[in-house]
Amino acid sequence: MAARTKLLLMNDSFDTGGTERQFATMARALERRFQVTVACLRKEGAFLDQLGAVEEFRLNGGLLSLGSFAARARLVRLLRRRRIRVCHSFDWYSNVVLAPVARLAGVPAILGSHRNLGDWLSPAKFRLQDFAYRFCHRVVCNSAAAAAQLAARGVPQYKLVVIPNALPAGVFAEALPALAPAPGRVRIGMLARMNSPVKNYPMLLRAAARLSPARGDFELTLVGDGQLRPALETQAQELGLGDRVQFLGERSDVREILASLDIGVLCSRSESLSNAILEFMAAGLPVVATAVGGNPELVDPGHTGMLVPSDDDAALAGALEYLIGHAAERRAWGSNARAFALERFTLAAIVEQYERLYDSLLPRASGLTAQAAPGESETEPELT
Repeated sequence: MAARTKLLLMNDSFDTGGTERQFATMARALERRFQVTVACLRKEGAFLDQLGAVEEFRLNGGLLSLGSFAARARLVRLLRRRRIRVCHSFDWYSNVVLAPVARLAGVPAILGSHRNLGDWLSPAKFRLQDFAYRFCHRVVCNSAAAAAQLAARGVPQYKLVVIPNALPAGVFAEALPALAPAPGRVRIGMLARMNSPVKNYPMLLRAAARLSPARGDFELTLVGDGQLRPALETQAQELGLGDRVQFLGERSDVREILASLDIGVLCSRSESLSNAILEFMAAGLPVVATAVGGNPELVDPGHTGMLVPSDDDAALAGALEYLIGHAAERRAWGSNARAFALERFTLAAIVEQYERLYDSLLPRASGLTAQAAPGESETEPELT
């Protein structure tokens, strides 16, 4: 394509989170090949400053309010005025708003996203998202686990594309440790927001308490913040962990924090594709994670880390105890993890996958029918 194709990317907002970070990263990277318009439903959040001009379509009262229909009408006009050729939404509300509107505006290629396993979605919200996917030519999932969930719900296989999260080049660069050395102690770190029980920080604290009476050669470093933090700090004290736990809050120097760690942990009850695990791997850390969602797609037991059942404190304690006591395995598995991340998840590799996907749809999109309901056909409709 000689001229840059006009692409609109939409997210709900730009708050601190994995989807928002990926959105900001891809929006900037795709400008190499596409003329990108960035849009959102709420123009707010930590990543807003990275995105330049942003078009806002605030719903003003909910999906069915008068204000929301006015926002949809403005969005139709923008899509037509700018002659947008490809639309891609990245989150639940933007899926539900953009896909039908883009179809009404005559956009040739419409894509939605499924970037988590819907832990916060009610059955009604799942059904509404399923309906929005009817208007999409493709739905991008960031893990095979997420794609399997949609296939089980009846989204046709031909619509489902798995493109994992991207790691910017900077996360692979060497970094000076932000934390002072802790002689004789192995540092175990977890990186996640503290605003949802799904991340399951208490599991790590309970596992650490199982280790604590027997060994004094480890400490926990917890990076993240949210409304659950005070309760977690209280729990750590009640479990007798004392100075073994550091609560660092939100940090802008995550790469330097990771350079201070020896083991990365993620205890989530549900994940699609974890940015935290990817960042651990890029930093050359072995990973201990719960065997849920897309985590087994990243962690290869005995090669890059260990997997344990969700909410099994004893299994997590056992895995950590093994790695604390085996420095050679920590180093080897961390090196393997970094090599795997470099092979599969670099920004350049992921951007190329998006570019190929968008390009492949443009000559064909006019023949794909939004009327093919989920479950009616598992093969792509004939071109007309």
